[in-house]
Amino acid sequence: MQIQNKRIVVTGAASGIGRALVVQLSQHNCEVLAVDRNPEVLTTVLGSLDNPRAKIHPQICDVAEPENLDQLFSAIDNLLGGVDIFIANAGYAYYEQLLEEDWEHCEQIFKVNVYSPIYTAIKMKRLYGNQPYKVVITASAIGKLGLPGYALYAASKSAIDRFAEAYRFEMDDPRKLAIVYPIATRTNFFRQASDHKAPTPWPSQTPEQVAVAIVKGIEQDKKSIYPSIIYKLFLLLGKIIPGLYRLEQWIEMQRFKKWIVEKKEIS
Repeated sequence: MQIQNKRIVVTGAASGIGRALVVQLSQHNCEVLAVDRNPEVLTTVLGSLDNPRAKIHPQICDVAEPENLDQLFSAIDNLLGGVDIFIANAGYAYYEQLLEEDWEHCEQIFKVNVYSPIYTAIKMKRLYGNQPYKVVITASAIGKLGLPGYALYAASKSAIDRFAEAYRFEMDDPRKLAIVYPIATRTNFFRQASDHKAPTPWPSQTPEQVAVAIVKGIEQDKKSIYPSIIYKLFLLLGKIIPGLYRLEQWIEMQRFKKWIVEKKEIS
């Protein structure tokens, strides 16, 4: 699906990959609804765009609640007259040692990372049926290989991976649902994921690299978008070389143990 002249929604637009996407899309002849729950940061982002070709609308919305998503779709109709490409990018990140059960904590990450994009994908299918459209969901490389410290985060991203695999069988064109698998992205993600800065897994990439890959993936009608060639090669080699995945997990386990010690020392 081409970007030109399309109506596009981006959630989580005020930071990280979402911000990079808005910047990238601003250079195309299209119309963008930039969605975030933080009005101040979103205003700053849109105000800093350099000679945008796109027409960009700010929209404040917390996508963690279904009624807010329904209101967002009403705003989409009012501002854009519909949507061609919905990029469900908003997400929560946690790097943590799970020491005690906490239902609300689990629910918070699953509401944003799982329920919201699934709700959006199903709603898009109901609203647009056999019409041309595309839903793009930002998952994570961790959704395919769980790493220490990311138990909840990996679970949420893995849920999206399995949902897409199964739900595409219900779609008239499975290419209408694309999943993005970024590796560690150099944003505030790892600073915000914990009260003590989380270690950044190797390899890593910039949000701009991810945004470029997403736009190219949309234009090439891909179902799976891998912004990192290294990670894609790692997945292939892991099927051939026994123990490669376990080696990566062991390395990250040592870093996780070190992080736990450092956090205790600071406390």
